[in-house]
Amino acid sequence: MAVRALSRRAETAGLPTNVEVVSGDLTDPESLDVALDGVGTVFLVWTVPPATVRAVVERLARVSRRIVFLSSPHRTQHPFFQQPNPMAALHAHVEDTLQAAGLAATIIRPGMFASNTRLWWQAMIREEGVVRWPYGGVETAPIDERDVGAVAARVLCDATHIGADYVLTGPESITQAEQARIIGDAIGRRLHYQELSPEEFRRHTAGRWPPAAVDMLLAAWGAALGRPAFVTSTVAQVTGAPARTFRQWAADHAEAFR
Repeated sequence: MAVRALSRRAETAGLPTNVEVVSGDLTDPESLDVALDGVGTVFLVWTVPPATVRAVVERLARVSRRIVFLSSPHRTQHPFFQQPNPMAALHAHVEDTLQAAGLAATIIRPGMFASNTRLWWQAMIREEGVVRWPYGGVETAPIDERDVGAVAARVLCDATHIGADYVLTGPESITQAEQARIIGDAIGRRLHYQELSPEEFRRHTAGRWPPAAVDMLLAAWGAALGRPAFVTSTVAQVTGAPARTFRQWAADHAEAFR
């Protein structure tokens, strides 16, 4: 199956040589026409403000009736996913627009990414051997980004998944403090987990993180405290292979934390 990728800067996309890369921007719907020419199925990841959602979906509907949309588990009845969340509101808007356009959509909804720990903790671990973070006792079920990709590839290539709505998680519910310990095991270094209060976390991220993102995370962690994470077996059901554990992810990405 031929694959074409859309990038705002095609020349720096860094994708494999067997992928055709074309320039385009979701904020400029007309720029998508070249990318959509001859396309049968679209994998949509919405990364910009919502102003052009309707115009983009209208263009998609002209060339393809099948869409695989990367969303979030905002419909999942677990307190972690039911807190006010601007990204979830955006995803719901895109989903409603896809449905109104009559597109045959498959929705995939990954929960917390394992790779978030790299984004959040890498510098602290490498420089100080410490993780300063709130809600160390909160349990999540981190999913390996490679498993998200495997599910996306399978449903893109198999029309029997049309209409499916898949929540994707890792295979186990583990606390944030345990995740730090597992990373320490992977790099052969004892890490110290320093619990921060919500206000300390706000000060810790001030000037570096959008306040709305901080509020969203604190609300989700606070609501989930004392409950096991929501865990699904969807990765195994769709791909035939079990979801990777967080320990596997940490071992495969140990160099990033050394």
